[in-house]
Amino acid sequence: MTQKSIDKTDSKILALLQRDSRISNAELAENIGMSASPCWRRVKHLEDTSIIKGYGVLLDRKKIGLGVMVFIRVSIDSHSEKEAKKFEEEVTALEHVVACYSIGGDADFLLQVVSPDLDTYAEFSMSIIRRLPGIKEMQSMFVLKEIKPFLGFPILNF
Repeated sequence: MTQKSIDKTDSKILALLQRDSRISNAELAENIGMSASPCWRRVKHLEDTSIIKGYGVLLDRKKIGLGVMVFIRVSIDSHSEKEAKKFEEEVTALEHVVACYSIGGDADFLLQVVSPDLDTYAEFSMSIIRRLPGIKEMQSMFVLKEIKPFLGFPILNF
């Protein structure tokens, strides 16, 4: 399913489910103005085509003891596919790394890392991140204040 095959009804479903993934099918159907069975079929289709990849909850990271958030720009020595793959595999296994992106520009990867405190982050960055394969350079950028945390993707009205 491509973006063009998502209609206004699908957009409404996706927006509502992103806001509250625990909404019942009956409530969802009522909110978009359709009956429950066709609504369920549309949601099922969105799941089957992996537009909806799963359901979850949003946690307050500070309330679960993760007071520090850091973005780390990483440059690697070699740009061979093998070296990049090895780096990606190792980063994927790290619990404190909550997101990793391959980027263009003056760095190769951008990591989003959470940690209980600065001391724990310092230990993690020096003993784990710096020792990842092929790291040439890394730069840490500390989040001072979350202005607009990620809560979901914008659902364009088609």
